[in-house]
Amino acid sequence: MSRSRWTSIIAASIGALFLFLVLLGMYWSPMPKLFWVNEYVDDQRSVVGYSTTSTLIRVAETLLDKRGGYITNDRFPPGLWLDNMPNWEKGVLTQMRDLSRAIRNDFSRSQSQSKEDPDVVEAVEKFFSESNSWLFPPTERRYREGIAAVSRYQDRLTGAAQPEAQFYARADNLREWLAEVEKRLGSMSRRLGNSIASSVINEELAGDPSAEAAQAQPDIIDVRTPWLEIDDVFFEARGSAWALLHFFRAVEFDFSQVLADKNAEASVRQIIRELEASLEPMRWPMVLNGGGYGLTANHSLVMANFLARANAAVINLRELLDQG
Repeated sequence: MSRSRWTSIIAASIGALFLFLVLLGMYWSPMPKLFWVNEYVDDQRSVVGYSTTSTLIRVAETLLDKRGGYITNDRFPPGLWLDNMPNWEKGVLTQMRDLSRAIRNDFSRSQSQSKEDPDVVEAVEKFFSESNSWLFPPTERRYREGIAAVSRYQDRLTGAAQPEAQFYARADNLREWLAEVEKRLGSMSRRLGNSIASSVINEELAGDPSAEAAQAQPDIIDVRTPWLEIDDVFFEARGSAWALLHFFRAVEFDFSQVLADKNAEASVRQIIRELEASLEPMRWPMVLNGGGYGLTANHSLVMANFLARANAAVINLRELLDQG
């Protein structure tokens, strides 16, 4: 066979492989579908904490078992060159870590000096493992060990295993988690808004005349998001909203009595509604970054609007829980 013939075959094979990898990457890229939260154990008992732990398990399993699996630590195509899905995974993982830490520090303990639940402690340690480890051990193994630890805690919570575990659905516990959610949503809204902002007035020390900082503070801060990072921030926000939507649905069940006592059910429903709106399907294949009053859309600003409204509802919910 002539050299030109071999060259044509090799070129065609490379082209076919490249096309296959591109199509596979497109198949892996869509955001996983939403799922409904479990309220009851298999025997139809309603156990406080079951919805939250079950949802955390399912969110973590979706992170690992969605199309293409866990992509952040991929070292080969198409995962290697995919950009949006790893940022989506980052947003989901951030919320998983925050909730698991809240279960460890607050939900599973009756007071500050109570003993930590060993399974929850292990879960937090596993979920906080390095997110891009490829080998020795791979990230997926650590996260699955975290899922197994949460599952053991859940079994003990529902009486399927011993010794028994506890989940305390109290207003003060819920406020602690909401404080973390408030910070995350506020930061994400600001980062999304920086897609068009060039600079902002420095407010780091505002409101306290005696406040000081370790380093000199400029009056104007350059905050504009680099053009190549706009889609990264957007999909990280989508991942955070996707996970938070499920977690608030679970909170609506597990903290139902607390919310009813504070007349705060409407605030939770409003948070859920705003998060649902932020996850509406995109009708354009790429993240647009039009000006505030320009001809084209700015997907980052739309996302920031919904997250800011959700954050306002979170602040309102915390204020209601603070009331006696």
